[in-house]
Amino acid sequence: MVAKDSNIIHGSNGEGSTGAVDHEVHRVTSAIRIPQDLAKDVIEDVVKTANLKSAFKAVKRNKGAPGIDKRTINEVQESLDEIIQELQSSIINGKYTSSCVRGVQIPKPNGKIRLLGIPTVIDRMVQQAIVQVLSPLFDPHFSNNSYGFRPKRSAQGAISKAKEFVKSGKSWVVDMDIEAFFDNVNHDILMSLIARSISDKKLLKLIRSFLNAGMMQNGLMSKRDLGTPQGGPLSPLLSNILLHELDRELHLRKHSFVRYADDCNIYVASKKAAQRVLTSITKFLESKLKLKVNLTKSAASSVQDRKFLGFTLLTDGSAIIARESISRFKDKVRLITKRSRGVKFDTIIRELNQATRGWFLYFKCSDFPKPMKHLDGWIRRRLRSYRIKQRKRKFSIKTFLTAHGVSQRSSWSLACSRKGWWRKSLSHAAHQALNLKYFEKSNLFSMYTSFVKHKSETAVCDIACTVV
Repeated sequence: MVAKDSNIIHGSNGEGSTGAVDHEVHRVTSAIRIPQDLAKDVIEDVVKTANLKSAFKAVKRNKGAPGIDKRTINEVQESLDEIIQELQSSIINGKYTSSCVRGVQIPKPNGKIRLLGIPTVIDRMVQQAIVQVLSPLFDPHFSNNSYGFRPKRSAQGAISKAKEFVKSGKSWVVDMDIEAFFDNVNHDILMSLIARSISDKKLLKLIRSFLNAGMMQNGLMSKRDLGTPQGGPLSPLLSNILLHELDRELHLRKHSFVRYADDCNIYVASKKAAQRVLTSITKFLESKLKLKVNLTKSAASSVQDRKFLGFTLLTDGSAIIARESISRFKDKVRLITKRSRGVKFDTIIRELNQATRGWFLYFKCSDFPKPMKHLDGWIRRRLRSYRIKQRKRKFSIKTFLTAHGVSQRSSWSLACSRKGWWRKSLSHAAHQALNLKYFEKSNLFSMYTSFVKHKSETAVCDIACTVV
């Protein structure tokens, strides 16, 4: 399904060249080729009591809603030992059948709908048990340029790799968008790739049953001949097994690329090379893997005109937070700080800290502090508006402001102002009462302060490594 090592090899600039494959290509492609007969009898490892219990713990840790049987995680836990015994018997005897997944529509940031398929808790447990056995077998053979759904790998690592390619002079990118990837995975191709390395027929049958599981939505059941339902623990591993064929092809052609799940960016040195690569890789994906490339969203473009994992790369190799990422985060903050919520200020701070810490940890590999500083100031203004409105009455607002160091005159002026709450939050009196020290005492998390600290620690670490 991938080009053989003796085929035409494409240079890193996207220009084709004929000739024998050199030693380096042999070395690289051999290193990422998943061996045949990787494992024969693995179903016994899947159904081991310790593995199934560990799988349930992972399912419980990830939480999640019930499937079509409406059994919750807690209900399964109550009879876990009995369930494990039943699973061991039915799986070994080849009698275990997966249930339909429950279809749930999740709104996407762009306004579209993502359809998730939620398996039952027991099905999720079995899938997780399979992942725990197969992942250590497959993962060591995956490409170093693949970062999604893999242990000890992250989106931040993918961005760092992309920055390296751009810094080396490859400032043009082929941004591949696979249309509805998880919904269009070809079952036969996927199973043939798994069977090439796993010969355990019972396990293969079990995996196939999860792929073929129907979807129940609004009381109607629909069959599934394509796709791996998003929502199950097994789907991420299966997606990496399938797209590993794309990784191998890109290595064979000596391309510089980064893949995170179904997001794949290929970095080249010129626009002409980018256009050529887009055409050739589109042909590979559609002909060999039977995946459809969305040509309206895919592009051969300068890196600074595209987004990758929420970032925008500049031609010098630095990374900035994409505007869309900032906009989506602001929408989340607006919901938390909505002035009509009527919850305690401490609760607002706690919810904000949870959101901002997570957002900061994801985007801390950005090279510019300005967005963090801007967002900190904007959040404080949202909080000033919320806090002042909480006082409601004029006298209460005046009392609050004076208690926090504002003069009587300024306090009454703001309390009696006919301006809206958002405009009031910009006043000198609001800033004086609800200043930086106030928010520090409230334990409000500062992304900008944390960013500066992180960059400082990183610089010290880099200097230490250089000295050593």
